[in-house]
Parts: sequence; structure tokens; C-alpha cells
Amino acid sequence: MSPIIPAAATQPTRKIIHVDMDAFYASVEQRDDPALRGRPLAVGGSRERGVVAAASYEARAFGVRSAMPSRTAARLCPGLVFVPPRFERYREVSATIREVFLDHTPLVEPLSLDEAYLDVTENRHGLPTATAVARAIRAEIRARTGLTASAGVSYNKFLAKMASDMRKPDGLFVLTPDQGPAFVEALAVSRFHGVGPATAARMEALGIRTGRDLRERSLAFLTEHFGKAGAHFHAIARGIDERPVVPDRPRKSSGSETTYDRDLATPGEVEAGLLALADEVWEWCERTGSFGRSVTIKVRYSDFRQITRSRTLPSPIVGNAELRQMALALLRGTFPLPRPVRLLGVTVSGFEAGTEPPAQPSLDLG
Repeated sequence: MSPIIPAAATQPTRKIIHVDMDAFYASVEQRDDPALRGRPLAVGGSRERGVVAAASYEARAFGVRSAMPSRTAARLCPGLVFVPPRFERYREVSATIREVFLDHTPLVEPLSLDEAYLDVTENRHGLPTATAVARAIRAEIRARTGLTASAGVSYNKFLAKMASDMRKPDGLFVLTPDQGPAFVEALAVSRFHGVGPATAARMEALGIRTGRDLRERSLAFLTEHFGKAGAHFHAIARGIDERPVVPDRPRKSSGSETTYDRDLATPGEVEAGLLALADEVWEWCERTGSFGRSVTIKVRYSDFRQITRSRTLPSPIVGNAELRQMALALLRGTFPLPRPVRLLGVTVSGFEAGTEPPAQPSLDLG
């Protein structure tokens, strides 16, 4: 009798590349301004309440990281140079990089302006291996933009992502099907993509410190302690990740938020701040032709307590005036202010993309 071969084993091995630009925002700034090259640089606000959006490798040597308060970054690195972000410029460079990707495969899944997954199981230039494709892509990015990219090559998305972190900056790392499970077993779970500090701490409390520890736990055990994520953890502990590369994944939401230089202490100040954010979001909706049905506001107070409020309509929001009124109605439902406001945010979701907004109805938000 012939042995039974699992269906997955009959499928061709996928060839996945994860490309991650090195210190992207900071590298663009250093490329465009030679005076910044070789200097510790932070993209972001240098003000009291500024936040680091990106740090050059010179700054990272001092412990400066993205999302770090600017005040902390300046203390760690006294010679740190701050430059304001230029997102339009970063989008331009990102578009050039994506052209390079699409020259090799139509299966490109952007994750952000500076990273993407590519499925090169078949590639447009007939290169013999995924490693050869990754080398070609990295060389073309350098030639066209003057920037460096790191890449991970493997047979699934999880391992390709983990591989791209192994030889940063300007590196290439390959994990073959024979190497994947052993690589995962030896790795600390805190380094797994998708395992944040809180989850890593929960795993540590359960005696799970490495991929080997994770593999030894049953699916039932992991589901009991981590819910739906348990099945994912059970699979990746064995080097398994069946997620496909999905090109042009529909965007589910668009939002804007701001942490203010000083707390907003009056309802009028808070309303003005919220309306400015709503205007930014609507500009994006109009520019992209994406019109959503749901609005969410976020309010973070001076003591860091945070609340959100949402409302969903039966049809897409028809104009900036309606978005403004919905956001204000949600905000006014939180008054009187329990304390000053540190951060505000506005998000639109429930998109019906690529369509014109419907005609303006009568508007009564009470």
C-alpha cells in the first residue's frame, strides 16, 4: 500500500522574500542632505512632547528608537540632530521601490512605506532562485534610490520576516525548508514577529522562553491561554505559516492623531484640535476615493487614561461637513472634560473604496 502523503506536501515550496528598508526615513534625510551623513539623526519633533518617528543607525547606537519621546532621545544622545518628517518625500521614494518589486513579481504585499512581502515562486525575469531575485532587488533599489535594503528569503512569510532582521543593515539572510524549524526552536519567543512584550511576558510566566518551549505545548494548551492566536503560535513554532502574499490588500481604515505640546484644557481647544484632524482624514478620503461608514475618535487625558467613541452610519459619509459633525457629536458626549487632553485622534473605517460619495442627505445628528 502506498503511503498517504499530506496534501501540503504535494504543493510546490513557496519562495517568499521580505524586504525591509534600512532606517528608511532617516536614510532618506541623510541621502538628501549630505551634512547629515554619519551624524546621529532623529526624524520627528524636538519639542518637549515630540516623538521619534525614525532614528539613524548612528543614533540607535546610543539607544534611540522609534516611538521614543524626543526628550528621552535627546538625553540618551546629546548630539542628536532632529529633522521634521517629510512624508510626501518618503512616499515618492517608496513608489520607486515598489516599481522595483513589481518588475520582478506582481505578488507584492506592502506592509508600510518601507517594507513588503513578495512571492517570487515564479518571477518575471526567470531567475533560478529566490536568493538571486533578492540580490537583484537590493541592487536595483541601491542603484535607483541610493538607499540600502535588507531582505529575508524563506518558504513562508513568518520566516522571511524573521530572516530579514538577521543581518541588518544592508544584509541578506536565507532560511531553507530544512533550516526553518531548527531556527525557530533556537529563537527566544520575545524575538518572534507578532509576539509583543505583553504576550512574551505571559509566555514567560508559562515557562515558554524559546521556540522549542513553544513547540512542546499542545494546541489545546495554547488555545486555552492565548485564544485564537494559539493556533498561530502552534504553527509557527513548527516553522509553518500558510498565509499567502496578498497584493493590494484593501485598506481598512485611515486616521490621524496628534500629541499636543501642551494639554488642551478647554472644550473649545479640544474641539478645534479634533476638527483639524477630521479635515486631514477627509483630505485623504477624497484623494484616494475611499469613503467609510464609521467614525472613531480617541481622547487621551493628561493622566494617560484613554477613551474611544465610535458611530457607524448605514451608508458612507458624504462630505467633510458630515465627518466634522459626527466627530464633534462623539466628542461632546465625553464632556465635561474630566481633565486636560494630551492626545486626540480621528479615524474613518468601513470603506467603500473607489466610488463617489453619495448625494448629501439632510443631516440631523442631534
